[in-house]
Amino acid sequence: MSSCTSTKQCQPQIVHFCAAVLLIPGFALAQQPFYTDDADVTARGKFHFEFSNQYSLLQRSAVPNLRQNAGVFQLNYGVLEGLEIGVDSPLLTVFNVRGTSPLTAVGNGDTNLTLKWNFHRENGRAPALTVSCAVEAPTGNTARQLGSGVMDIGFNTIAQKHLGEKNVLRVNNGLILSGNTLTGVVGLKAQGLVYSSGASITRVLTHRLLLGMEINGAVAQTSDLGKAALQTQAGGKYTLRENLTLDFGFLVGRFAGSPRLGLQVGFSKDF
Repeated sequence: MSSCTSTKQCQPQIVHFCAAVLLIPGFALAQQPFYTDDADVTARGKFHFEFSNQYSLLQRSAVPNLRQNAGVFQLNYGVLEGLEIGVDSPLLTVFNVRGTSPLTAVGNGDTNLTLKWNFHRENGRAPALTVSCAVEAPTGNTARQLGSGVMDIGFNTIAQKHLGEKNVLRVNNGLILSGNTLTGVVGLKAQGLVYSSGASITRVLTHRLLLGMEINGAVAQTSDLGKAALQTQAGGKYTLRENLTLDFGFLVGRFAGSPRLGLQVGFSKDF
């Protein structure tokens, strides 16, 4: 989420959803910039690397925090056919109002470890089906709001279906077992059961350009607005050369757990 995932959710909260792979010829294997995870995994014996940088304006209720910049490095490896492991970690910068100490906090955030299994490929009317799990270690500095301070454990289910030759629909449903949904100062601070859901649709416009839209949300056991997140994103991928894409997106969020506005730019590389 953030997402993955795109993005990058049972008791205290989060899992950052594992980003992964596209089945569209001509595009590198990745769902970035979308937080809605895809059903595909990195091929056996291959690596997939992603870098994304998201600059976000935070909700007004987040004061004294004003803005956040998150540069996320992610590496996936295909262990077996249909099975992928991954690791990702953000470099965070949190900008605060004058008079806050520190005025600007910079450092590494929490480290996320993921396992993703594509157990059913798309076949006729049946969609591709995948499950993933993630464990996020509290490696970020909590005093500077760079880490959540808790171990995050959660699961995600993914369904993916082609609608014609150029359109792909993806639907995610997740549950948090332990932890919270914070990445820096973005996410849910609430404790308790957290359910997340998201959907995206993408379309190949040319052999180089793919565009799409998505909506993602999360809600905690309690129903107050401080314990919910909802965001939409429009974005895409542009193939620079074989196995290398430029990824971009613009998002708008509501409620305390989402940024007010965000701009995301990054790249994906298979090797």
